[in-house]
Amino acid sequence: MSSTALLTDHYELTMLAGALRDERGMTPCVFEVFGRRLPDGRRYGVVAGTERVLEAIANFRFGEPELEFLRAHEVVDQRALDWLAGYRFTGDVDGYPEGELYYPGSPILTVRAPFVVGVVLETVILSILNHDSAIASAAARMASAAGERPMIEMGSRRTHEQSAVAAARAAYLAGFASTSNLEAGRRHGIPTRGTSAHAYTLLHETEEQAFASQVAALGPGTTLLVDTYDITEGINTAVRVAGTGLGAVRIDSGDLGVMAHKAREQLDRLGAHDTRIVVSGDLDEYAIAALRAEPVDAYGVGTSVVTGSGSPTAGLVYKLVEVDGRAVAKRSSHKASIGGAKAVLRRHKETGTALEEVVHPWGRQVPLGAHDTRITTPLLRSGSPVEDLPTLADSRERLRDALVRVPWEGLKLSRGEPAIPTTFLE
Repeated sequence: MSSTALLTDHYELTMLAGALRDERGMTPCVFEVFGRRLPDGRRYGVVAGTERVLEAIANFRFGEPELEFLRAHEVVDQRALDWLAGYRFTGDVDGYPEGELYYPGSPILTVRAPFVVGVVLETVILSILNHDSAIASAAARMASAAGERPMIEMGSRRTHEQSAVAAARAAYLAGFASTSNLEAGRRHGIPTRGTSAHAYTLLHETEEQAFASQVAALGPGTTLLVDTYDITEGINTAVRVAGTGLGAVRIDSGDLGVMAHKAREQLDRLGAHDTRIVVSGDLDEYAIAALRAEPVDAYGVGTSVVTGSGSPTAGLVYKLVEVDGRAVAKRSSHKASIGGAKAVLRRHKETGTALEEVVHPWGRQVPLGAHDTRITTPLLRSGSPVEDLPTLADSRERLRDALVRVPWEGLKLSRGEPAIPTTFLE
């Protein structure tokens, strides 16, 4: 991975230069990432992007190209340039494991480092966590709505090319079965799936020719797009060409519930009982929930998932909460924060259902109940990853388990309060 050092905000280097000049730069500090509130109407958030954050921190180095840019544009003085030439993150990072749920005020990530070492990481950390957590939070709602029916992430054409890869990863973490993005498959080991576009059918003189060519190339288990012209005739042609062993048909337009019913009846009449029905086209968690009773076998979801289904950012902030062991806090109206480093435990009923998020001062030992769990875990020590950090598969499983523990009310798609309350101990 190339240097991430310039994936930052000019003002961070302004602060660094000033702090080095007045000799406050190496003061031990604690920074925290948290959200003051959840996106409007949401009842929980999903932490995603942690693995990518740790990678970005490891690659936050100022080589000659980065230093030359700063020098040429007079971003900082020579003292700061000399210091940045040897920059390496040497602090500690703790936080919520990737795939964990979070609530308002949850200290998702805690960075302990001298001021100038930690302050420059704000933008790169937030850009990753805000994007990935927004996508995963929306995707988790869609996965809950879909139940056991698989979903394919198909949103690459609706976002930035690199955001598409990150979005595919976040959606997979949150329960999607696969992605259409091949780079996400290569980079993150996510299963990839794809059908075809209407352009492929239009390329051929007839729909039958298009289907025959696709089946010849990919076998009868492929998925044929049947709504370029007339869906009924498209299904007839698809089964005639591929046989009753046709893998699936995809419907991308119209009243998807009605179309799915008609398609299922028609496929069964033709003897294609095992041919699956895949639907796509402006689906979000509400549309997926509305299709729950319909004979749909899989969903293709694009724009809504890669844009966070109306909440493209998680609204997370990165704030200084401790200076040389002294708690500090922002007091401005509507943007107040709670000073001091913090850790978290979650209380549960005997049945495993979550009851309460307890945020407490870092050094305070709060007794665990029989079914409680400590959420905050070590991630980096002296700049190096701790052993046995979770894999993407581990994080995917963690989220699955966390959602099972959410009170039933908290899984509703309707607007409401956070699924569990948060208590802040002094």
